[in-house]
Amino acid sequence: MIDDARPEEILAQVLDRWRPDVLPLLETFARIPDVSPAYQPDWESAGHLEEAATLLAGWASERSIPGSTVEVVRLPGLTPTVVVDVPASHPHAPGTVLIYGHYDKQPPFDGWTGGRGPWTPLIEGERLYARGVADDGYALPSALVALESVVAAGGRHGRCIVMAEGSEESGSPHLPAVLAHLAGRIGVPDLVVALDSSCPTYERLWITTSLRGVVEGTLTVTVLDHGVHSGLAGGVVPSSFRLIRQLLDRLEDAATGEVLLPELHADPPLGAIDDARALAAALADQGAAETPFPVVDGLVLQGADEAERALRTAWSTSVAVVGADGLPPAGSAGNVLRPSTSLKLVIRVPPTCDVDEAAAAVERAFTTDPPSGARVAWVPAPAAGGWVAPPLAHWLAAALDQASETCFGRPSGRFGEGGTIPFMGWLAGRFPRAQILAAGVLGPGSNAHGPDESLHLPTAERVTASLAMLLAAHAERPLD
Repeated sequence: MIDDARPEEILAQVLDRWRPDVLPLLETFARIPDVSPAYQPDWESAGHLEEAATLLAGWASERSIPGSTVEVVRLPGLTPTVVVDVPASHPHAPGTVLIYGHYDKQPPFDGWTGGRGPWTPLIEGERLYARGVADDGYALPSALVALESVVAAGGRHGRCIVMAEGSEESGSPHLPAVLAHLAGRIGVPDLVVALDSSCPTYERLWITTSLRGVVEGTLTVTVLDHGVHSGLAGGVVPSSFRLIRQLLDRLEDAATGEVLLPELHADPPLGAIDDARALAAALADQGAAETPFPVVDGLVLQGADEAERALRTAWSTSVAVVGADGLPPAGSAGNVLRPSTSLKLVIRVPPTCDVDEAAAAVERAFTTDPPSGARVAWVPAPAAGGWVAPPLAHWLAAALDQASETCFGRPSGRFGEGGTIPFMGWLAGRFPRAQILAAGVLGPGSNAHGPDESLHLPTAERVTASLAMLLAAHAERPLD
């Protein structure tokens, strides 16, 4: 598949570069609290996102990639986007590859193990602990190292646009305008690679076959203008917490977790069922624990076995309450009937679900006929649709297996991811003939978005080398 560069040599070139070049950058990047705009309304004045973009762009500008240009695209009111335009290394390497990553981060969260912290990078064993290094700070520098390694190994690559945006953790609300601004420069890529996904194990290259959509918002129930002594109002004024529970019961069955609105469901295709079974077999082969989550002893999980849980993760609808307002800490709570309760909800929907219909159904369920005549408000965040990967071209499927065999010693794997990357659906719609891949490094123990988030360094190196081999194979692919 790779005519001019042996895969083993590409791997060796990546291993020579990645830790000396990328790891120090990530340690510096980790110290920047560049929280995504949805969680830091004053992000422009704070300057952290600008600092992170400038850091990545400066590092990219110092790379030895002939003819490459580096720009930080700054549009009014939008987070900066770092764009590296790398020309083809050889005139007979046609086509364009678009490689996507992001640099904004989730909020710090609490519960980090002593010595570790979101903004204090720490290397322990083969992991770098810090917020945002695996999700997704590694992406842009790894892509550039991959390009360098292809050429150093004697191979060639086509034109590549490498970009890192700054609003992904907020649902990428700034990205459409940036893509429209860059449309002429990007052109029509025939391969799109997003390095923002995960991997269920570290023993092979995993490719994401689908992503769920997401409906988000904040639900508020108000019953009083201000708090009142609970001995006076309790039993007369309905509790805002009880009423918000009633509204949640319109959305899901509290006993089973089943989501009750038909607009939020879609059946998985047969291929997804096969992928779930293959994933379960791979986990069993690795001797993986029954669940990768730190559940308490005795907790009963949803799904009869690992295959069913994998399918549920990829294709079922789920509701998570991820935040609350109106509830004082238990230690300082007085005997007061609170005036209101607010809950932030994240609702994951199947990849093929019509996310606009789903969002409308959720709003109707919450705002129609408010319980006890309470004041009910549903403030939605922008919804994001899911995505299903197109069939792989023969050359690409072969290249994925070759890269995985070389870097991991096993053929590549496919799985449905439970998260959401809005970029994937947008690019699929914009470039319907492109091959589109999602891959990443968020494997067991990475704990993205939570405490002790970490990057598994050997996997970052191997995913980088796999990307390099795909770029080399793209340059040698048979043309229609």
